[in-house]
Amino acid sequence: MSAHRRGFRFGATGLALAALLLSATACGGTTRENSGNDPGAGNQASGAANPDAQIREGLKIAFLPKQVNNPYFTVSDNGGKTAVTEIKGEFKEVGPSEASASSQVSYINTLSQQGMDVIVTSANDPNAICGALNQAKAAGAKIVTFDSDTKPECRQIFVNQVTAEGIAENQVKLISEQIGGAGEIAILSATANATNQNAWIELMKQQLTKPEYSKIKLVTVAYGNDDDQKSFQETQGLLQSYPNLKGIISPTTVGVAAAARYLSGSQYKGKVKLTGLGTPNQMRQYVKDGTVDAFALWNPADLGYLAAYAGAALAAGQITGAEGEKFTAGKLGEYTVGKDGVVVLGPPTVFDKNNIDKFDF
Repeated sequence: MSAHRRGFRFGATGLALAALLLSATACGGTTRENSGNDPGAGNQASGAANPDAQIREGLKIAFLPKQVNNPYFTVSDNGGKTAVTEIKGEFKEVGPSEASASSQVSYINTLSQQGMDVIVTSANDPNAICGALNQAKAAGAKIVTFDSDTKPECRQIFVNQVTAEGIAENQVKLISEQIGGAGEIAILSATANATNQNAWIELMKQQLTKPEYSKIKLVTVAYGNDDDQKSFQETQGLLQSYPNLKGIISPTTVGVAAAARYLSGSQYKGKVKLTGLGTPNQMRQYVKDGTVDAFALWNPADLGYLAAYAGAALAAGQITGAEGEKFTAGKLGEYTVGKDGVVVLGPPTVFDKNNIDKFDF
């Protein structure tokens, strides 16, 4: 990816964390017709960024996660709140309790009516919220997606954990190492419409065509809908339907924790391998009891923190979303906007029994 940054650091642990996500596609971000609507937008009325523009106090920044009761988004949105506090802005978090395709639309409409300067959202569906986001842009809001993107024309910036390719490579490599490079595997995903999940899965399938993975067979993709109990049940169903299953990849924090919980109390513990994307605090007990060998993730607090600073930079007119523009994201340092308005947080971290106690999130 062309997006990058210097001075990379991670939260309270002081250790590098990060991992993996969806690379935005299509449309660039060199012109933003509505970019002059914000009274604090500097030179954006003429379409030009002003890197020296100041972020005004009182900036209203709202976070709209996929679902508000998801521990992952609690951490990421709190990271955003930290950033908003640093710039002396006003932070707000709203969102649905279920991660369905259109569940975020009404929240976007309300935030727009409330005159938010910036809306930061992780999209449950790449298309379903575009109409609402475009109306919010027309009303003057700056739109930042993070974790899971919309179509590029529906936002100005997408804050990406890492590339989709990076996630796919990491996840397939981890499961291959754990099952000895041969056997049947399944994927336990979130929702069938999740932008990031679908991109990762497609690229995992491509990874599995490589010669080194020729003895690994992907038998199915199951969907737990980012719901703990459904993910638990789907894991049980996978093991009943595929008695020769050797491993499961669950690239969702809800799914991997639920799958680990099922495996830890079953006859399959230590026999069927599990990896995915999870938080250290969720997965610590399963790593220590031998259910899980290793898994990966980025620091979700830093992801939210970066997304908030990207939104503030847009609102101030420091950036417009065009490739090559630079901005500073507080303690994380300087970032460069890449192709299609993508900003990348950083590289992946793998957690195992040797390092998991060094992290607390």
